[in-house]
Amino acid sequence: MQQLSSVEKAWTDALFTGAGFYREQWPAQHFTTAPLVGPDVALAVAALARGCGLDTVIDVGAGGGELVGVLHRLDPALRLVAVELRGRPAGLPRQVSWRRRLPDRMEGLVIGHEFLDTVPCPVVELDPDAVPREVLVDPASGSERLGAVPRTADLRWLERWWPAVRGETDGHPAGLPGQRAEVGRTRDDAWADIVARLDHGLAVAVDYGHLRGTRPPAGSLRGYAHGRRVPVAYDGSVDITADVALDAVADRVGGTVHRQRDLLAADGPAGDRASPADRLRELTEESRRAEVRAAGGLGELGWVLTARGVVAPGPA
Repeated sequence: MQQLSSVEKAWTDALFTGAGFYREQWPAQHFTTAPLVGPDVALAVAALARGCGLDTVIDVGAGGGELVGVLHRLDPALRLVAVELRGRPAGLPRQVSWRRRLPDRMEGLVIGHEFLDTVPCPVVELDPDAVPREVLVDPASGSERLGAVPRTADLRWLERWWPAVRGETDGHPAGLPGQRAEVGRTRDDAWADIVARLDHGLAVAVDYGHLRGTRPPAGSLRGYAHGRRVPVAYDGSVDITADVALDAVADRVGGTVHRQRDLLAADGPAGDRASPADRLRELTEESRRAEVRAAGGLGELGWVLTARGVVAPGPA
């Protein structure tokens, strides 16, 4: 007999409980994030911190410490704190503080880089009568069926932020049977909890996401393993992720949404080099800069900036 649970619970168990993915494996083994490509994101984070007069960076969901490691090399005077479920990785500079829990109160720049996309959330699908119902899953087999109508708070979130799966709202036509949505209320709550701990500084949530007018009609739940996109599985072997409703997150915390390619300074080449080796390094740097700013790729990452007692900068 199938043991069905909500996608949200199965997702949570697959990532965070027992031998879950985020307790047993490092993300860098399975996918490339902008901090792994080069120093561009770290340069931007350091510039944001110093531009706001902040001397502390707190990396929430720090993974293997890639971002804080580069930040230390770029600006050794920064106080760096990594918050991560797993133990401290070998080779991280001793100056980086490693914690398993968020501080109750914080000052500085708090960044969650591709953190919210792994916060589990309910998944809903329109039934044959175009009524939204929560998707249930058998974690062992991955087979799904539709359950009950979502709770009132989730329906309200859908009505405001994903109206195609909630009926006709503000001129948005109702969706078609089979259309899906991820209810981002859990992400909004998670980031609001982090921002509420920030007494003074800048909160920066960086993630793949979408806005109200561009929600994916089939949703975006997906899995990754060993550098490839793979079917979603709930046995702890696969990273499960879904894009973030960036405008909903920003609205909840009073933030603004920017694209990565607009925020990162477009540093150009340093000019002709006398040495072929220098020219090769220059071409490599140009390629790396292009990758983290690429339209349709890493450049489309959204940055949600929320200031507390400082002035949040705009695009470069």
